[in-house]
Amino acid sequence: MTLDAPVDEAPAEQAGAAVAADGQDCFLDRELSWLQFNLRVLHQAGDTDTPLLERLKFLGIYHSNLEEFFMVRVGSLIHRATLMPGARDEKTQFTAGEQLRLIMREVTAQLEPKERIYRGLLKDLKAAGIDVVDFRKPDKLDEVAARKFFSEIRPLLTPRIVDAEHPFPFIGNRESWVAVAVKKTGKSDEFRLGLVPVVRVPPYRVCEVDGRQKVILTAEMVAYYAPLLFKKQEVRQSVLFQVTRNADVFIESDLDGFDADFRASMEKMLRKRKRQQPVRLTFNGKPSSKLRAALIKALKVPEANVFVQRVPFELGFGSGLKKGAGMKYAERRPRRTVQLKKGEYFDYLTKKDILLSFPFQSMHPFVDMLYEAADDPDVVSIQITLYRLAASSQVAAALAYAADRGKSVLCLLELRARFDEQNNIDYSEVLEDSGCTVIYGLPDQKIHSKLCLITRQKNGRIQYFTQVGTGNYNEITSEQYTDLSVITSREAVGRDAAAVFEALSLGQVPGEAEVMWIAPNSFRTRVLAMAERETAKGTDGQILIKVNSLNDMEVMRALIAASQAGVHIELYIRGICCLRPGLPGFTDNITVRSVVGRYLEHSRIFAFGKGEGQRIFIGSGDLLNRNTRRRVEAFIECVTPETREGALRVLDALRDDKERSWTMQPDGSYVWDRSGPGTASQDKLYDWFSEQVIESVPQKADSGGLLQKLRRLFGGE
Repeated sequence: MTLDAPVDEAPAEQAGAAVAADGQDCFLDRELSWLQFNLRVLHQAGDTDTPLLERLKFLGIYHSNLEEFFMVRVGSLIHRATLMPGARDEKTQFTAGEQLRLIMREVTAQLEPKERIYRGLLKDLKAAGIDVVDFRKPDKLDEVAARKFFSEIRPLLTPRIVDAEHPFPFIGNRESWVAVAVKKTGKSDEFRLGLVPVVRVPPYRVCEVDGRQKVILTAEMVAYYAPLLFKKQEVRQSVLFQVTRNADVFIESDLDGFDADFRASMEKMLRKRKRQQPVRLTFNGKPSSKLRAALIKALKVPEANVFVQRVPFELGFGSGLKKGAGMKYAERRPRRTVQLKKGEYFDYLTKKDILLSFPFQSMHPFVDMLYEAADDPDVVSIQITLYRLAASSQVAAALAYAADRGKSVLCLLELRARFDEQNNIDYSEVLEDSGCTVIYGLPDQKIHSKLCLITRQKNGRIQYFTQVGTGNYNEITSEQYTDLSVITSREAVGRDAAAVFEALSLGQVPGEAEVMWIAPNSFRTRVLAMAERETAKGTDGQILIKVNSLNDMEVMRALIAASQAGVHIELYIRGICCLRPGLPGFTDNITVRSVVGRYLEHSRIFAFGKGEGQRIFIGSGDLLNRNTRRRVEAFIECVTPETREGALRVLDALRDDKERSWTMQPDGSYVWDRSGPGTASQDKLYDWFSEQVIESVPQKADSGGLLQKLRRLFGGE
């Protein structure tokens, strides 16, 4: 396995690692740890063993990840630095201002590998017959194709001058604009600022010239042809720029009263977010000092938050290209391993639990079960928590169908799912119009659980069928993220789920659960209790945890104590990890690994102990403060042989992965383990889960027939 350039480690300083190894210095800064995760994503774009257009896609993911990071995390830190300048982070003792300075330094450091990797991609694209037009030196064929495209979109472009009569316009979040320095008449060294928004036009065009694919990036083309837009004026320079705006907006309405309209408040918040203060200004190409200063002044962006790059803002053009052999991952569809027919799900679940693993197995069986519930005369109600739905959601369609069939359908729709707010607002209206009861959760806690409860009344007896998952009810992401889902008819689980929905319907935080883990009141406490149990075993103890992120101090301190007692601890953490492994006397027995591959690692698994006494849980929450303190999360224990084996199979595959796995070092850096080609965990899990077929349980026809005969003979039914 090779990289465009060998970059295996990130220096500890970038991760915010402390030098001394005392108890406090076991911890890393959350924001800098996340930036290291995004750097691992960037490395996938430079990995020449990854298909070419997938590498381009990884570069786009890195770019969009970073945009969202500035919108949310940097925006939040700016608020904190303003409101609480002296407050210090509980892990690293950094102030928000210190964190911001470290973030800007790290983002600047990542510009070089990003640009180098992009140059490598351009070279490999050219070798594959794909040319991205370079408007710094276009050839004649490029000019012909670009001029034709420009003439088509020219009526959609609105150049403008900024002066006393023409104030600086509003620049929307992540919009591409061309800034132009236009020479003032008769004044050799002075200029007026010109602007051209490159919005509501196609972001690129792909055309074929002499058997080669030419990619024309619209914004770069408009910057090149700026002199044609500012006629009779001398254009000294044109440069592209984008603004990233703060998306960390608080809902100010009082949501505690009966008459509070949560949906209206969210719609107001979305309008407000569009006009929040810029937190980053990025130039594509180097502006003159005067042009740079003019935009910084107009946008009121701190100099430290200004970046210059040579990588285009638009990186989604891969979807418009003709795909040659080997340019994309080989097609791999989720397998339909559940062979149950309609009408067989509830009968099967009374005998066995079901575990589904996405994206290796299809999500459609869950949708089929919803339709079975809709048509089952014994089903009374369906209750479900919804966080992120697909644009054309089959789950929402099944719920609407169930309501139309006369079932009581309760949908708890979390309107505060970041950047999916409008989609959820729209679905809330659709589901209400379909006859579903829609509620929005709690003012102080996001409802992040993936929980569905089907209640059935058969022969005077209540039956519960409960589904608990690690990922959203989203058919699109179920083919892109690794997630687990357990469906069971266990009565105790059903009682816990029913209590959760009852509490949420009453506007209350769910309390202690009987067998489930429910955040915020019985998630962290259960994890700590399990960790303490293993700590008491000493070297016979074992803790295996797979989550996306870890920064909860109480949990990290419990893991340190367990390590000091000799407990074997494996942490599989895709993104943020604020705990340093391998520190003598503190975390010697802890390993931290991160897998970055074709699919986004998203499942959460907790396993405590060994052998038959091992306790295994899966659920929706990470080990971030927000999950353990400020969200409602749901976890279920895997108790059947099949569900336990499936969850442990995931952990085994991650442990054996020596192709897509990064190992965290004691100083907070990561090293890519590439010693075992062919061991990629996601490939291994696809092969294994594809073979886990679920078929209906055969009925014992003979004994059943005899029983019926005896009942009839002795005056029974």
